[in-house]
Formats: sequence, C-alpha cells, structure tokens
Amino acid sequence: MTARRAERRAWRLVPGALILALVFASPALAGDGDPVNDYPTEARADYVFACMAANGQTREVLKKCACSQDMLAAILPYDKYVEAETVLSMRQGVGQAANAFRSSSRFDDIVAELRRAQAEAEIRCF
Repeated sequence: MTARRAERRAWRLVPGALILALVFASPALAGDGDPVNDYPTEARADYVFACMAANGQTREVLKKCACSQDMLAAILPYDKYVEAETVLSMRQGVGQAANAFRSSSRFDDIVAELRRAQAEAEIRCF
C-alpha cells in the first residue's frame, strides 16, 4: 500500500471518529453545564440490585433493570428521586412522624411523581 493510499484511507475514518466523539461528549454539553444524569453510581446500583431482586437474577433482567434506571434518571431529577424515596422510607415507620408522612397530600404528590416515572420506565424497558 502506498503512502498516499494509506493517507486517503485514514481520512475516511475521521468522520466516524468525529461522530463518536460528539456522541460521547453530548451529555457534558447538554443544558446549562449541568450533567444530563445527576444520579450517583451508588444510587444507580442500588436501584438495579433492587429491581433484579424483584424480577430475577438473569442477564436479561439486568439489562431491563439498567434500562429502567436510565429511563427513570432521564425523567426524574435525582433530588426529586431522593425526596420520594425519603417519603416512602418514612411512611414505613411507626408513630406520629410516620403518620404525618402518610396523611399529607404534599407527600402523596412527591411519591406519585416517582411512581409515574417508574411506570414510564417499566413500559419502555420491560
């Protein structure tokens, strides 16, 4: 192969490399400098482990649960997720504090937003 031919062949790879670079850089460029996905890895792993515990321990379920978590993260910001998970956790307790979390419509709305996001994720991934 001549040097000229090798150079032409290398230039044909440039558009593909540029597309890949843009695809991998796009999350960092979205929005006002905020990352598209603000869920920490630990929260993602917890979600996937819980999903797999409920649905089976297979490779197929792993893919579906990871997809579900990705969809959830795309729909619901992490701070809203934490808020809803906190409400659900508090509702499991006993006493006046737990009753306050069970009886307030404000908390119902927070949990409902999480449930809608989970339902959408389940429809898309399962």
